[in-house]
Amino acid sequence: MINFELTEDQQMIRDSAREFVKRHVAPDVISRDSKKEFPRNLVQKLAEQGLMGIYHEEAYGGGGFDTVSFCLVIEEIARWDASLALTVASHTSLGAGHIALAGTHEQKEKYLAPLTSGEKLAGWCLTEPGSGSDASGLKTTAVRKEDKWILNGTKIFITQGSVGDIYVVLAKTDPDKGTKGITGYIVEKNWKGVNPGEPIHKLGMNSSDTTEIVFENVEVPLENQLGEQGKGFIDTMKVLDGGRIGIGALSVGIARGAFEESMKYSQERQQFGRPVGNFQAVEHKLVQMATEIDAARILVHRAALLKDRNSPYTKEASMAKLFASELAVKAADEAVQIHGGYGYTKEYHVERFLRDAKLMTIGEGTSEIQKMIIARELRKEFGY
Repeated sequence: MINFELTEDQQMIRDSAREFVKRHVAPDVISRDSKKEFPRNLVQKLAEQGLMGIYHEEAYGGGGFDTVSFCLVIEEIARWDASLALTVASHTSLGAGHIALAGTHEQKEKYLAPLTSGEKLAGWCLTEPGSGSDASGLKTTAVRKEDKWILNGTKIFITQGSVGDIYVVLAKTDPDKGTKGITGYIVEKNWKGVNPGEPIHKLGMNSSDTTEIVFENVEVPLENQLGEQGKGFIDTMKVLDGGRIGIGALSVGIARGAFEESMKYSQERQQFGRPVGNFQAVEHKLVQMATEIDAARILVHRAALLKDRNSPYTKEASMAKLFASELAVKAADEAVQIHGGYGYTKEYHVERFLRDAKLMTIGEGTSEIQKMIIARELRKEFGY
């Protein structure tokens, strides 16, 4: 059973995050998007609030809160700045999340602790120029040479690619074994042979850092192997399940921003002698947005609760990500329509919501991949 009421701690975290975002994030978001600036100062402020490792273990500097609390924080940030929310979500659930999942005690002390404190930023290196949805098709290799691994390959679309300090890199240690020949490694940015590229120019998420990274004969100490050799793909699938919950929450935040801005504008904008929000055509759009936002949030929180209970949640995470991400695009599109010509200008927030929302249906598994996962899990559930 799902309790739809937030606990006192969850309400406190949500309200604190909402106040922080209104004060520090919202005022300059249009400028940051236009200038395509990575907001290091805001990331540092978030770290000071304990929001860069909110659900990781307290023993390694994390907040020790639950995944629902994490979702509430991501939604509040994304309501105004999806780029910043993406930075927090990917850092927490992908880079730091993989180390938290598969790392040894020593690895967590050395690498997870500075990530949860926000002292350092994480990048998660899975996608390659030739392997996106088919993660098993990666070409990056790690070859054992005496007391080290030699890493070679190219990764692309890496969030925190040029501003990150610690990378988790997936590579093939035995190319003939397919998915059973993939292993994870912890790599430091300042090592010889680690070459981050220039930021990639994107449709949206302009103040989120996204780059290519080339690894050329990078010497990785044996102790930086992350998890068991050959188990990297299995760990990656678990990391993605958790990451999809964060993307779902981020999508809810974008959709909520589109809705709230549309509610405000529809009461301010007068046409034919009355607010446009009083016309049934606009009312119906707003009603549909509000209803589907609530539904998406419930799906996200259900997946988060299952994760916290250590129950299977693969299907639920994909359902939440699929529904919420598609809603984000639809809600943002409707928001531009409600704003009319003004919605197409950068003077208003809704055009940014539309540009940012599209990534939600692509990143961490496209909508098509989510449907494949859900179909597979349904066949298991019904014994087909």
